[in-house]
Amino acid sequence: MTARKDIEAITDRIRERSRPVRELYLDRVEKAAGQSANRATLSCGNLAHGFAVCSPSEKVALGGDRVPNLGIITSYNDMLSAHQPFETFPALIKEAAREAGGIAQVAGGVPAMCDGVTQGQPGMELSLFSRDVIAMAAAVGLSHNMFDAAVYLGVCDKIVPGLVIGALTFGHLPAVFVPAGPMTSGLPNDEKSKIRQLYAEGKVGRAELLEAESKSYHGPGTCTFYGTANSNQMLMEIMGLHTPGASFINPGTPLRDALTREATRRALAITQLGNAYTPVGRMIDERSVVNGIVGLHATGGSTNHTIHLIAMAHAAGISITWQDISDLSEAVPLLARVYPNGLADVNHFHAAGGMGFLIRELLDAGLLHEDVQTVWGEGLRPYAIEAKLGADGSVVREPAPAKSGDERVLAPAPKAFQPTGGLKVLSGNLGHAIIKTSAVKPERRIIEAPAVVLDSQEALNAAFKAGELNRDFVAVIRFQGPKANGMPELHRLTTVLGILQDRGHKVALVTDGRMSGASGKVPAAIHVTPEALEGGPLARLHDGDLIRLDADAGTLQVLVPDEELAARPLRTPDLSANGHGMGRELFAGFRELAGRADQGASVFGFA
Repeated sequence: MTARKDIEAITDRIRERSRPVRELYLDRVEKAAGQSANRATLSCGNLAHGFAVCSPSEKVALGGDRVPNLGIITSYNDMLSAHQPFETFPALIKEAAREAGGIAQVAGGVPAMCDGVTQGQPGMELSLFSRDVIAMAAAVGLSHNMFDAAVYLGVCDKIVPGLVIGALTFGHLPAVFVPAGPMTSGLPNDEKSKIRQLYAEGKVGRAELLEAESKSYHGPGTCTFYGTANSNQMLMEIMGLHTPGASFINPGTPLRDALTREATRRALAITQLGNAYTPVGRMIDERSVVNGIVGLHATGGSTNHTIHLIAMAHAAGISITWQDISDLSEAVPLLARVYPNGLADVNHFHAAGGMGFLIRELLDAGLLHEDVQTVWGEGLRPYAIEAKLGADGSVVREPAPAKSGDERVLAPAPKAFQPTGGLKVLSGNLGHAIIKTSAVKPERRIIEAPAVVLDSQEALNAAFKAGELNRDFVAVIRFQGPKANGMPELHRLTTVLGILQDRGHKVALVTDGRMSGASGKVPAAIHVTPEALEGGPLARLHDGDLIRLDADAGTLQVLVPDEELAARPLRTPDLSANGHGMGRELFAGFRELAGRADQGASVFGFA
């Protein structure tokens, strides 16, 4: 089935806009495929260094270009739950490669930081930039030119976007992404949030809070709410970079291991030495990117991807804009209710039918491009399945269930939770911004209230503790953009603003920073562009200015005459404290080079 005309029209618009740069990119991919992806270009000394630790038979095979060699790029560390399972994956991949007649080597590691650990801490100011560091680290590993394809082991927030940028930079190599899966369900996310609010109000102590947090984040795998990490997994599957059905299988299970072995065999099969050569730079095209955006809207995914998707697409010579994302939101219904958009977690989503059901519903409604190429082959329809473990320990696939296992969590297209997607672009005299509407109740989507203007999240929390915020207001937290301090997530504001909203006050947030993918019920206009440090209108706001945020109409306005606003002096902040500590001094160059949020906030300057 072909995509609907409105989806096709947006895709055509992206294709035409991208054509000059995309053609240059594809030309580079073709030239690299002819010059690289084989070890014949390496000298004997190069090869000797590259396979020094291999067995004699492997050295013969690698020296003669007779077998494919997989490069493993891993984000393993054993501090973070999402990445700890990857400890055993390289050995599993190497064994599966040998059994299939290939070889695999760990090409390199990439950093993996956790926004959950760094929320509200100085380290959060490195978080967004870690995405580009990850892309560069992947490039370092692959630059040895020993590999015919690459498998990427990554899960969480900046890790997967960074790996995608790295993979597309080496677009002549096939790329298969291998997930680790979510942890099993623990303390429900809504109960955890209640304890957080009670702690913020001083009604429970640190011991009770730590107990609740530990029961929620309790074992190997990703956090179970639908934040950026699990949005990443959805994207990799709907864009065809995972094998079908791989995204949400728990770590440490036989099916998880079987899927990893299968992904290895598939990566070997799509190299130049096989019959199904699938370079990722050709595989990912405008249709794949649009499919990713559609999936983001249909599931109410993370706002972070309004930045990451732009940077990822740029790496493939594809230019998308916030307007493209917003227009697709108007066309795509919301089909999933997963926390913070509902009470369910990703395990409940998977049990209700998961990615297979979602993809089938979107395909049948004409909301996805079916005629794409994936790591599995031609077309997206093979992803409308449910992966199970066969009697012999291999992966078997069955059609996705005809009916949702729980329509409160995963709805069929005719019974969508709302007719539009979960994200929207706001525009007005304060600039452009993103708002996540899927978790905000309809009656809270229009807020008009005086501004409380602050230059840090710490200042807002201090005002709350001092009892100064028991009223209607719009919190303006500025100088949080990429150039100011690396655009940290301001998730710690969610609890305080949620308490005030629950007390009956009309509250909202406007900021040039980011919010966590877990943030939801308080209306938040985030990623405001241009940022305050670059002379954006937020730098001219005063306490008491009346701000109107209208998520239904898509507007963000300060109700001050434009000429008066323009005549006001720009606030000049003291950002010296952001320049050192926790490694921030090493990222001064990144802050200077960083692009705007609506251009991907990248330091690479893709063109």
